[in-house]
Amino acid sequence: MQLQTASRKKAKIKMALQGPSGSGKTKSALLIAYGLCGSWEKIGVIDTENRSADLYADLGPYNVLPVAPPFTPERYIEAIDVCLKAGMQVIVVDSVSHEWEGIGGILETHSGMLGNSFTNWAKLTPRHNAFVQTILQADVHIIGTIRTKQEYVLSEKNGKQIPEKLGMKGITREGMDYEFTVVLDLDITLHARVSKDRTQLFFGKPDFVPTVDTGAIILKWCNQGTCTYPVVTAEDIIQAIQASNTNEELLALYNAHPILQQSLQHEFGKRKQQLLTNNIANQPNFTANGNNHS
Repeated sequence: MQLQTASRKKAKIKMALQGPSGSGKTKSALLIAYGLCGSWEKIGVIDTENRSADLYADLGPYNVLPVAPPFTPERYIEAIDVCLKAGMQVIVVDSVSHEWEGIGGILETHSGMLGNSFTNWAKLTPRHNAFVQTILQADVHIIGTIRTKQEYVLSEKNGKQIPEKLGMKGITREGMDYEFTVVLDLDITLHARVSKDRTQLFFGKPDFVPTVDTGAIILKWCNQGTCTYPVVTAEDIIQAIQASNTNEELLALYNAHPILQQSLQHEFGKRKQQLLTNNIANQPNFTANGNNHS
């Protein structure tokens, strides 16, 4: 037993995208997955959503593994193992929710068990934990999608119990989100907001639409190894915008920071106009006979 200096090794991201139906979880997961590996052929989708992953086949030739009920933890573990043996570099589990609340999932299994409820949970919890550990220990990037539902609480108003919305709650076991390194909450406008971020890449940033660039940003963090990933602030980007001397530099800066594109649209546009004005002003003034009077 020996103390060691803390250092971060190269990592495989374990992230979750959670949101209601129609929030773009599957497509967002696929785009991020491509950004993580750069090859559609190296992406495997474990599809428990009745072949919904096939809807985005126009994106590229990614692989789909349909999984039918019962949605036991063991079937998920088997599906992940199939993807690993096939050499997938990114596995999308679409969705994690069925393991908990689907046909043959943990909740349905528990409700059908005889005997003491507490004792029955003692039998089911290790099975669920085995599924979680399979995700965490797999030496590949894994993106899990999680369905959400509106959560309510009863509040007393004028002597009456009135239901009030608390927000969206993920359909999975309580605390499952703690197992992931990054959790993005998606809304019906397809925008994402970070609710957990150990990478510090997205924390405190404006809402954004996940793209391939999102995956590329995460991949860079994963590959940093023992180095600390530089946390880039909006102020840093504004300074870099002002320091850009050509449209090419400005465009490269814009493409390198998709998370801040929307919030800094005005600054990018203003600098682009300044560069255009400067370029026109610096053009040589030729007369009709070709002489330069600049």
